[in-house]
Amino acid sequence: MAAIPQQGRFVPDFALPGGILSQNVFERGEYRLCAERGRPLVLTFYPGDDTPVCTRQLCSYSSGLEAFADCGADVWAISPQSLDSHEAFARKHQLAMPLLADTERVVARAFGITAPGIGLRRAVFLIGPDGTLFWKHVTLLGATFQSVDTLSRQLARLAAL
Repeated sequence: MAAIPQQGRFVPDFALPGGILSQNVFERGEYRLCAERGRPLVLTFYPGDDTPVCTRQLCSYSSGLEAFADCGADVWAISPQSLDSHEAFARKHQLAMPLLADTERVVARAFGITAPGIGLRRAVFLIGPDGTLFWKHVTLLGATFQSVDTLSRQLARLAAL
């Protein structure tokens, strides 16, 4: 397993299949990290679709997308489930951010957050417009998550640089 990326270091590029619910259509495509250069990115890893904590987290982030947009940031959510699972999850909860499928856990391993038994640890990485890691939070057990307010404060710090 790779080490968790360090703040100030370049985050390696990756590409994953994903989809976003837009006007009741789940638009599927490929998401490349390098395509986000020039804007901050909130990259959140979550263990599973439609689980209690993950649902609260992603519903919170989805309803807080305006706060992220005010900071100039996009939000991507990554888990090991399939695109079909992501589509059902997005439709059920009207999630409005891209959900990416890391079914082989390749990206989770590259970020050093795979964990025996649970698949991956809940984590949030704020990636700066230049592709470097600005801030991170990786949980041990994943029973809680970082709030929109906390992430917005960190994004404001990034914008002030």
